[in-house]
Amino acid sequence: MARYASPALEYGRCPMSVAFFSSGGGSGWIASSNYSLRLLYQLPKRLSQKCRMCTVVNSISERQQHSVKQALYNITEQVKQLCLECGRGQDDIPRIVAVSKTKPPSLIMEAYDAGHRHFGENYVQELIEKAATLPKDIQWHFIGHLQSNKVKRLLDIENLWIVETVDRAQVADALEKQCVKSGRRSINVYLQVNTSNEETKSGCSAGEVVQLAQYILESCPHLSFKGLMTIGRPDVSHVAQDFETLKACRAKVERECQLSGLELSMGMSNDWKEAVRLGSNNIRIGSALFGERPQKKQG
Repeated sequence: MARYASPALEYGRCPMSVAFFSSGGGSGWIASSNYSLRLLYQLPKRLSQKCRMCTVVNSISERQQHSVKQALYNITEQVKQLCLECGRGQDDIPRIVAVSKTKPPSLIMEAYDAGHRHFGENYVQELIEKAATLPKDIQWHFIGHLQSNKVKRLLDIENLWIVETVDRAQVADALEKQCVKSGRRSINVYLQVNTSNEETKSGCSAGEVVQLAQYILESCPHLSFKGLMTIGRPDVSHVAQDFETLKACRAKVERECQLSGLELSMGMSNDWKEAVRLGSNNIRIGSALFGERPQKKQG
């Protein structure tokens, strides 16, 4: 059997594994990455239409496409049904943010092709890279911890729709200054509240949220204050307490700042149903849509 050297990989820094196959006298290389499976070695013409491995590659791609589209449809229908059961009208159905953290553009495009437009990312660099190559009508949500020194690069993304994690005046100032410097008319923001008081989580305290809201309203005219955001505690049996706290924070902010209609961004893949029952306007769905992310290596 002839041996072939592994061909050059086509995806730059994207990690890949390459496998050799043989079928009916023909042979070739298959590359597998986070982005796709790809046939790298050109088979002899007489076998190109008959190779069973090519059929396998195509069927895997089709199953992956069906999986994302079906998951999106299922979640959307479940949200609508739950809203109906809770007495929420058609004009009060929460926005679904597809959290594509660590997921390849190919999977994002499956949801996009199904009509979805709101996507969320946790890391500035990953969002920059994806936004540069994906359709410009995607409405990006930044949902990770934001450092002031990364604000400039983040706001370079023209179709960044909202920053959901403003938790201190320093970040608000950095966003405001960059909007002025770049000529950006405005950027939507949520204030992140640490409703569970966990030391490992970002967010201002419930007692600080009114002061932060007032600061933004008075000192940051380019920030469009849209609402409040929280991440519920891992113990789903007690997560309702966190969501109730965020509702109370909204009521206090609206009362003391003379506002109305502020949104609540709360609920993720494991607790979105409780969030919807308690009035969430914006749920962030990752693993339930795209599948589980690889676990971080220990040590």
